[in-house]
This record gives sequence, C-alpha cells and structure tokens, in this order.
Amino acid sequence: MTVVSDPTSQSVKRPSRLFKNKMAKLASIPMILTALVVFVGGTLWTVVYSFTGSRMLPKTNWVGFDQYERLWSSDRWIISIKNLAIYGFCSMILTLVIGFTLAACLDRKIRFESAFRTIFLYPFALSFVVTGLAWQWILNPDFGLQSLVRSWGWGSFNFDPLNNPDIVIFGLLIAGIWQGSGLIMCIMLAGLRGIDEDIWKAAKVDGIGTIKTYLVVIIPMMRPVFVTALVLIASGIIKLYDLVVAQTGGGPGLSSEVPAKYVIELMFRAQNLGQGFAASTMMLCSVVVILIPWAYLEFGGRKRG
Repeated sequence: MTVVSDPTSQSVKRPSRLFKNKMAKLASIPMILTALVVFVGGTLWTVVYSFTGSRMLPKTNWVGFDQYERLWSSDRWIISIKNLAIYGFCSMILTLVIGFTLAACLDRKIRFESAFRTIFLYPFALSFVVTGLAWQWILNPDFGLQSLVRSWGWGSFNFDPLNNPDIVIFGLLIAGIWQGSGLIMCIMLAGLRGIDEDIWKAAKVDGIGTIKTYLVVIIPMMRPVFVTALVLIASGIIKLYDLVVAQTGGGPGLSSEVPAKYVIELMFRAQNLGQGFAASTMMLCSVVVILIPWAYLEFGGRKRG
C-alpha cells in the first residue's frame, strides 16, 4: 500500500533568526559601535593603564600591581570602602522598604493619590547637588532641624550629624533615601498594579490577612521588580559622589570619603592617573559582582522556565 504524504504536514523551512527584523538591526549598529568603542574600549583602556605609573599623562611604564598595593595600603581608600559599605547596606534596605511601603499605601486607592505620588517622586527630579545643599541647610545646627526643635522648648536636643565624624555617613544616608525612595515607589507601584485582582479576592476568601498576603503571595510574584529596583539602587550607591561633595565635601576630615570621590581627587587634583585607574578598576569589579548575580537571576530563571 502506498502512503501519500500530506504536503501541509511537511516542515516548512523557516528563515534564519539572523535575517529577521533587518532594518531594526541595521538601525542599532551605531549604538552598538558606540557602546563597543566608548564604553568597552574606555573600560579596557582604564584597566590596562592601571598597571602603569602614569602621573599627569598616560604612559606605558609598567609597574605591575604596585598601584593596587598602594591603593589597599592607603587609609583614605579603606575609609572610603567602609563608608560605602555602611551607606550601601543601609540605603539598599531602607530604600526598598520605604519605597515598597509607600507603593503599597498608594495601591490601596487612597484619595489624592496623584498628588501624593507627585510629592514622593519630586525629590528624584532634583540633582544630588541640590539635594546635598538642601539637606546641608536642614541639618545645620544653627538654623536647621536642631535649632527648630530647640525653639519648641527642647533645649537639650542635639542632632548635628554632618559635624560628627562617627555618624556623618548617616547624614548622607538621610538625603540619599529622601531622593531615591520616590523612584523605587513608582517601580513598586507599577509592579503592584500588574497583580491580578483575583489574587486579592482569593486571599480574602481563604482568610489571609493583608500583611501576610504581601509577604507570602505578592512579594514573591514581584521578584523581577525587586531585582530591577536592587540593580538601580546598587548602581546609584557605587557612583555616589556629588551628594558627598555638596553636603560634606568628604569631611569632617576623611570621615565621609567615598570611592568615587577618591578617584576624582587622585586623577584630577593629585594628577596620579595610575592610582585613579586602579581605584576605578576596583569599582568596576564591584559592579561586575552585582551584575553577574542579577544576570543569573534575570536570564537564568527565564531559561529554566
């Protein structure tokens, strides 16, 4: 018996994915070349010259790991790393908690939601320089928060973090959280608005409380939103510079020094390019440490799915 094959059942050879959306790929070539030349090329150039003894101008006098040895033997660099670690840990936790809490409150469809959303997001529209100067005035003991509270009758009230080396980093933290929480609030609010209402109805039917619903159901569903928020917060922490310069200038002494300020000072004021390149490379390593787990969580999870 002869079996007649159905032409429609035969697999049709599909065009290669390489040739799909050719116009879009052609339009992206300038952006790709810019990224390769400017970002990747500049990064490699910085890493290579971190192994040289360059001073005012780049020179190829190789010194091996001498710049890194000097870097990690510098008290100023160690202090800046400790400050960034304290600022980064507190900022990441508090910004996420405050941003999510504000988003959860606004998601309850309260009155004047648009006005509150604008007020909370407004600080993010300001530059860190403006934020730093504003909080420098607010935390000034002569005419800021301390003076205001004392004028109410609490003469013993003392709150002067910017002039106290032990807690100055927390003065910076207040300004950073004030500016960054609004953006995280908007990201979290967008994620909450994407949650199906049937999930809330099912939770109510099962007798699950609101807080437990957030902790057990909603937050796990918003994992990609939290990953994105963490990456944005971490990138802002690593490049922290202008807020410090505007608010404290790195003082008192070196108590509020941060790595980005160290790099700028070494490269443009001390005219020690090799040392600045070495510090920049160490900052790059910290970015890579953040990006690799993010890429694994974001793309590895999709592949497994």
